[in-house]
Amino acid sequence: MRILVTNDDGIFAEGIYKLAKNMQRNGEVVVVAPDSERSATGHAITMHSPLIVKKIQFFDTEIEAYSVNGTPADCVKMGIEALFKSKKPDIVISGINDEPNLGTDVIYSGTVSAAVESAIMDIPSIAVSMGSCKASQFDDAAEFTSTLLKKIMENNKLHNIVVNVNYPDRPKNEIRGTKITTLGIRKYDNAFIERKDPWGNVYYWMSGTVREMEQNPDSDIMAISENYISITPMHFDLTNFKHFEELKKWNI
Repeated sequence: MRILVTNDDGIFAEGIYKLAKNMQRNGEVVVVAPDSERSATGHAITMHSPLIVKKIQFFDTEIEAYSVNGTPADCVKMGIEALFKSKKPDIVISGINDEPNLGTDVIYSGTVSAAVESAIMDIPSIAVSMGSCKASQFDDAAEFTSTLLKKIMENNKLHNIVVNVNYPDRPKNEIRGTKITTLGIRKYDNAFIERKDPWGNVYYWMSGTVREMEQNPDSDIMAISENYISITPMHFDLTNFKHFEELKKWNI
């Protein structure tokens, strides 16, 4: 099995190191990841400037690894369509992100978008994130991802799918199990802090706090809050089928 590992925290983040090392138990691992942090870049791709790819020494391993001065989606496209064009990966795994990717936050997530890019190319993918900010360790999540990977590869029915995993940042004995979940609703009370530079020009820093909202009991947000591993099957087709037939009646 050939496994492409990527992330949005940058190629020298601890999460991708722990993930790639663990995945070696399952097959041949290659790494293509951003040369620096690209969090919250969504599904952006680079079109009007060159992508620079550098082969690097990946920590203390012999894993073949490349840094790219682009987005997570760029990295997946580069890996599948250029670097490993003659020997494409069987699966793409993105992570381990050091913060959650829950609910509607997945729209902004570079971690999830890298996995979505793989699914668009009909290669199954997993996006893995820790369930709380600034994770204390990544080993347990990496081990779980290894187990999940085997399940996915044994089941050939998973096409055009992203399996989005959020793993509680808790000791193993506090984790209550796994739940197959839906995407919850994640909203923020954003605060734009206005400042001035030395020349008097106004600029803004955006920050925000998560708003407490009622969630579906089956949501990923509820699962993480109850110390379950959340597993959400996702697809890139954003069509709202509920209103598809209704809009056809409008005769626009």
